[in-house]
Amino acid sequence: MIKNNEVSAGMGRRGLGAVVPVLLILAVVSAQAPAPAAKPQDNPEKRTMTTQSNFYCNIKVLNPRERADHKKLTDKLIAARKEIVETEKGYEFQFNPSTVSLAELARWVAAEGKCCPFFDFHIDLERAGALLCLRLTGEDGIKPFIRVEFQVPAK
Repeated sequence: MIKNNEVSAGMGRRGLGAVVPVLLILAVVSAQAPAPAAKPQDNPEKRTMTTQSNFYCNIKVLNPRERADHKKLTDKLIAARKEIVETEKGYEFQFNPSTVSLAELARWVAAEGKCCPFFDFHIDLERAGALLCLRLTGEDGIKPFIRVEFQVPAK
């Protein structure tokens, strides 16, 4: 009759014989596996504005044509601002509707929302249609990102 400790010892040797090849295979596979994805601030595919920021724009979400159109519209919006108003949670950019249309602003928000989903967007048409406003807000810490990304001049 076989004693319990003999059975377990025998199974342990067989188990070890089966485990060693599995461990070797895992070691080879993990050595050939690609490195873990870089953190957003280390990834050249993603653009960061400040080293202490957790906010980044994923520019790869837009195809090359969309990125070019969005860049062109961003440049237009930055150049066309009449006024920049700092708010408690972000900034408001004011435009003359004869210079920037509501449709352009909505198109910009739709594209920006894809690559920068951390923004909260607010579009207002005020003063009987004489003032178009874009307010950008978000989580704590968003204001420094907005200042850099949207070239808000220092006071």
